[in-house]
Amino acid sequence: MAVWDDLIGQQPVIAQLTAAARDADALVTAAAEGAEPPRAASKMTHAWLFTGPPGAGRSTAARAFAAALQCVSPDRALGGAPGCGFCDGCHTTLVGTHADVEVVATDQLSIGVKDTRDLVRRSSMSPANGRWQVIVMADADRLTEGAGNVLLKAVEEPAPRTVWLLCAPSIEDVLPTIRSRCRHLNLRTPPVDAVADVLVRRDGIEPELAATVARATQGHIDRARRLATDERARERRAAVLRLPLQLDDIGGCLKAAQMLVDSATEDAKQVAEEVDAKETEELRAALGAAAGTGGRMPRGTAGAMKELADRQKRRSTRTQRDTLDLALTDLAGFYRDVLAVQLGTSTPIANTEVRDAITRIAANGRPENTLRRIEAVLACREALDSNVAPLLAVEAMTMALRAG
Repeated sequence: MAVWDDLIGQQPVIAQLTAAARDADALVTAAAEGAEPPRAASKMTHAWLFTGPPGAGRSTAARAFAAALQCVSPDRALGGAPGCGFCDGCHTTLVGTHADVEVVATDQLSIGVKDTRDLVRRSSMSPANGRWQVIVMADADRLTEGAGNVLLKAVEEPAPRTVWLLCAPSIEDVLPTIRSRCRHLNLRTPPVDAVADVLVRRDGIEPELAATVARATQGHIDRARRLATDERARERRAAVLRLPLQLDDIGGCLKAAQMLVDSATEDAKQVAEEVDAKETEELRAALGAAAGTGGRMPRGTAGAMKELADRQKRRSTRTQRDTLDLALTDLAGFYRDVLAVQLGTSTPIANTEVRDAITRIAANGRPENTLRRIEAVLACREALDSNVAPLLAVEAMTMALRAG
């Protein structure tokens, strides 16, 4: 398979990246042979910015491009496009073991100055084995302002064989000084039918379930795959879609808000149970926790243990927020379906499993009320981004949904 096979419904982007990988290959080959670089204008550049809605495949595109840049397939010499998917360069990049490809996908709320400086130092080095030094930043929108300023210098004056691949939801999520120095590629939401097809073909999902989850997530392939393979995720989503029918009084609003927050907290707790204990034990062993002493740690290691605990706490906070955000996205989708029914549009509803509830709420309200409810959901998402206490933000939303 080619490196682009996981990039669904993005043919224009694939064409641009393939052309750039060809030119990048020509540049490296000419340098290795001591020849003059190609005279034609190169489609390759040192910094790229991938944007697009959630589920579009921003980081997938960046990883695939990184693999194409490291491709060493002999077919390239015969006119084949880089990115075979089978050679050592492609394979190690895609599985995350290539020495010259660094992928940064934070599980924290932000990317700080210290981590960014480490990346900038790495970017100044020549490739160890590969053809390019490639740094993929999957969450460039999470850079703090200070970290963005640190990154700017490296993007302005990169090393000759270094490529930065930045990913963010939109161009506005990246500092203007950085985005102005990147070549911008905007990905679209994949078609629902294409997502369903890949779930069946690659993941072995039953066609009916694949079609249901692809439609429910409106083309978000990662969420669709999780719904198709995780029964608990489907149960949580079903609980969210029942919420609009539980807002008959103030008590119901407060109970529904508590349910959403508790569900997100439980999700964060589940992640912590799976990851935190293993991380803690690995660090204790690395720091030399003495066996047979009740796990007593050597002197001078308390700071490292506290740093890990703080990092785990921040990850738990992000997991809770991300889970809440997914629930709010599903809720907004419910009211979008209500609005489509009220306006009599030909757009098929996404949440077919709750069609009766959608029809009932549509019949008992007006389009302007539904728009206000959608705005309330979006306002809650913005409040969570601004660090408003989750329960307070969700309670305000459920009260607004009832009033709407």
